[in-house]
Amino acid sequence: MSKKYIATPSRTKEILDTYNFAFKKSLGQNFLVDVNILENIIHRAEIDQNSGVIEIGPGIGALTEQLAIHAERVVALEIDQRLLPILQDTLSDYHNLEVIHQDILQANVGAVMESQFRPDQEVHIVANLPYYITTPILMKLLSDRLPVSSLTVMIQKEVGERMAAQPNSKSYGSLSIAVQYYTDAKVVMDVPKRVFMPQPNVDSSVLRLVVRDTPPVQVDDEDYFFTIVRACFMHRRKTIRNNLTSHFKNKYSKEEIDEVLKAADIDGIRRAESLQIHEFASLANSLFREIGSN
Repeated sequence: MSKKYIATPSRTKEILDTYNFAFKKSLGQNFLVDVNILENIIHRAEIDQNSGVIEIGPGIGALTEQLAIHAERVVALEIDQRLLPILQDTLSDYHNLEVIHQDILQANVGAVMESQFRPDQEVHIVANLPYYITTPILMKLLSDRLPVSSLTVMIQKEVGERMAAQPNSKSYGSLSIAVQYYTDAKVVMDVPKRVFMPQPNVDSSVLRLVVRDTPPVQVDDEDYFFTIVRACFMHRRKTIRNNLTSHFKNKYSKEEIDEVLKAADIDGIRRAESLQIHEFASLANSLFREIGSN
């Protein structure tokens, strides 16, 4: 193709100047200007000519273009109406993609998948997510239990580390448990801030989430399980017993909570960061059965 790829500093600047586009800080817009990094992301996401891909927030189309080259079909959801005519222009050479003007947090992604991809098609989510709303987007996509094989997302480095963290590390917390309940999570590459326009204040990481067929633990009530996990991490320096006592304040005594901890075979003086996901499941199930969800 004689036309330069979108993901170069000169082509990006040319597009922005042509459309007199001003970045909206409120939308966390940072556009990638390095083709090699985009190709590496696509390789890590295991995209091939049979793949269907959903992209979130295509911007001016830098990643979208590379996805269209490597995948069979690409559907991109963009919230910023100002970008729609730009995308129509920059991606006009590619006929295997669709841009939909929609907020990912409001979208029925399952319905989009049903209408846009073959019934037997392996679908992946690939995105450069805005930092300010990374967690709500990912938790919506995961809790919706979409029939996707994986999510490969570029996010703030610190958040990626938290999502993939293992027990007994400072990054391990309720977010780690929530993400790993649904997926096998791994940071696959780091991305320096200098390859973005405008340059963000922090470095990024690419997180690959391979969706599990079934969660690694069985819980009586998922909402209750996540509530208990969050309660245990409420004050990281406090013991599990003290955090649960605070959470169930004026409802259950420390003695009642001690009984439940004993039933779950968990020492109440441990801190939450030392517990494996199966221990949280055991604790949440014991609490749910012994003292209920009130």
